[in-house]
Amino acid sequence: MKARPPHTDSLSDEELIALYKSTGEPHYAGALFQRFTPHLAVVTYKYLKKQEDAEDALMEVFEIILRDLKTHEIGNFRAWAYSVTKHHCLKKLKNAQDKRFKPESVLKQVADESNYDFDPYLLDNQIDDLKKAITHLVKEQRICIDLFYLQEKSYKEVADLTGYSLLEVKSYLQNGKRNLKGFLSQPVNER
Repeated sequence: MKARPPHTDSLSDEELIALYKSTGEPHYAGALFQRFTPHLAVVTYKYLKKQEDAEDALMEVFEIILRDLKTHEIGNFRAWAYSVTKHHCLKKLKNAQDKRFKPESVLKQVADESNYDFDPYLLDNQIDDLKKAITHLVKEQRICIDLFYLQEKSYKEVADLTGYSLLEVKSYLQNGKRNLKGFLSQPVNER
């Protein structure tokens, strides 16, 4: 049976780091992390703006700290943990931004699922075609497509803004995408 780790409240940050490095016992890193959790939670919320995203990021930061604390020389844990947290949040924001709606990605998806020819060299013309196609959608589909893809709102935000149920929003988006594919698949002279 393992010996219970000593009480950690009286230990300094440096002592906790040394104990964690020498024993590998996550209890020491956890005690250290817990000291700074309120400060780091503010940082994650500042960058990510949503409570759930901030909480998820904080747990991910703890995992990073558990891993990196073993190999890094830390002079000031608070500053290092802040830096790790800030960079992790910025990385999450960049990844989220990379996944946001881009007209060319919708055009590629339409091309993959129909006889529409996506040509990156004609992207400006094809984006104009996409915008024109959106105007041919029924009002509910057009509103949902605009809010979800162009204004990057979540399903819930679209529902809140429009008064539609989540099920209606998802249906309008699915049907709107299908109608866009149909419109863009037509020969130009038939549009």
